[in-house]
Amino acid sequence: MTASGRTGLTPGLLRPARPTEPAAIAVEDRMYRWLAVLRFVLVANTVGLSSYRGDFDHAVAGSLVVAALVAWTFLISWVYYSFARRTTAWVVADLVVALAAIAVTPAVEAAGFHSTVPGFWVIAAMFAWAIHWRFYGGLAAALLLCVDDVATRQYLSETTYGDLFLLLIGGPIVGLMVDSLLRSASRTAAAERTAAAALERTRLARAVHDGVLQALALVQRRAPELGADGAQLARLAGEQEQALRSLIRRQDAVGTVSGTVDLVGSLSALEARPGITVAGPPPGAVPVAAERATEVVAVVAAVLDNVAAHVGVDAPAWVLLEATADDVRVSVRDEGTGIPSGRLEEAERQGRLGVASSIRGRVAELGGVAEVTTGPEGTEWELTFPR
Repeated sequence: MTASGRTGLTPGLLRPARPTEPAAIAVEDRMYRWLAVLRFVLVANTVGLSSYRGDFDHAVAGSLVVAALVAWTFLISWVYYSFARRTTAWVVADLVVALAAIAVTPAVEAAGFHSTVPGFWVIAAMFAWAIHWRFYGGLAAALLLCVDDVATRQYLSETTYGDLFLLLIGGPIVGLMVDSLLRSASRTAAAERTAAAALERTRLARAVHDGVLQALALVQRRAPELGADGAQLARLAGEQEQALRSLIRRQDAVGTVSGTVDLVGSLSALEARPGITVAGPPPGAVPVAAERATEVVAVVAAVLDNVAAHVGVDAPAWVLLEATADDVRVSVRDEGTGIPSGRLEEAERQGRLGVASSIRGRVAELGGVAEVTTGPEGTEWELTFPR
């Protein structure tokens, strides 16, 4: 007695029955092919036991039922072999055949029979439900098979109870295992794609560095020898070199782990502003939570806004990122004339909260510390955040 098991559900969660990830589909294909092997073993057992016992009251009808189970085994194994053919209708029909084979047992076997006509053959249908609908499919198929089996009997023996108990725990457990395997296959495939994409980005970045960036650097160094036009060309080459380096780093702002981004790439986007230079570890070296990275960039942008407002729109500024296992440190330095003593406190008293809120407030919310050093040579903010 058995049922078939596949379920698009995990305990407590409704999930699509059919996987869409190619790796998960491949795993499911292998499960159905091994199920076909099991099904042929079980149908051979059914044929052998039926021939050995010979306890059909209606031999012709009993033989026809067994023949139908053999034919169905061939048909449904062929159907399940193809992902396109494995529709819900076929999975439902598989269990219906198993239930019908149990239900006709009283009509073809002698009164007081011990085993149903299909016997253990029905568990293949239960496993098909467990594969198709995971936990709940295996459980539902097992329950239906148990109810059908009990309804055909006039008694319930210890042996029968043991068979029913195995059905009830076997279907759900197989469903849980299938769900775990398919999830694992999907996660592994996603990780492999991410790793492959990272390797490709690294390869392209290396190619750009070895070719285009070196050519631009050469133009920047040698063009001034050509005079005024050469100086203009050198300036343009320098700007394009900086923009290209920024673009290479920004492509790594996409997280390699769900919910994270590369802080190096995120900060490099600030180089789009005139005069801003960002330096730090290699791309991908500082992954942080996406929301945290957004706040860190916002703090640095607020500091740069102050540079533009008080030093000049095109004033140069340098952003340096350093990271350890425990914290992230961002330094922002300009070449202005410094912040006059008491100006920050006076601005806060007057309700101008750019520094107090946009910089120090954000840093405090992130659990970090903001320190400023200022003088005639310029101003430097040192922002430290826990990772």
